[in-house]
Amino acid sequence: MNIETVKSIFQLISGEEDTETYLPFIELAVLETEKMLTDGADTEDARLDFLCAAIANFRLQQANSARDRSESVYAGRLVSSSDSGSALEFAEKLLLDYMNLCEDLIDSRTFVFMSFGSEGRLIENA
Repeated sequence: MNIETVKSIFQLISGEEDTETYLPFIELAVLETEKMLTDGADTEDARLDFLCAAIANFRLQQANSARDRSESVYAGRLVSSSDSGSALEFAEKLLLDYMNLCEDLIDSRTFVFMSFGSEGRLIENA
């Protein structure tokens, strides 16, 4: 896995220009991906760079979603911001897609921070 390539892909996926600000998410994604690799997996496989970027983007969207629970009152009605929720859903779908793409390189049983729920959605491991 090439951190510079992961940064470039993260930039494309997330739309964020300043990858240095989000370097902790990127570095964490690389570590998480390394833990998922099967024995003998080719760490130079380009698909892993995309998976790392998707994990980093998912983590960023989680943080944004947790931070952006803004609500406002407009014309007497409570309006809630849902943009971050949909961004998180899209990030999750993208992550699932890249996990499927890398299925021969990763061992889902060692996927430490997430597992698949009954509806195909990612859920936190307890």
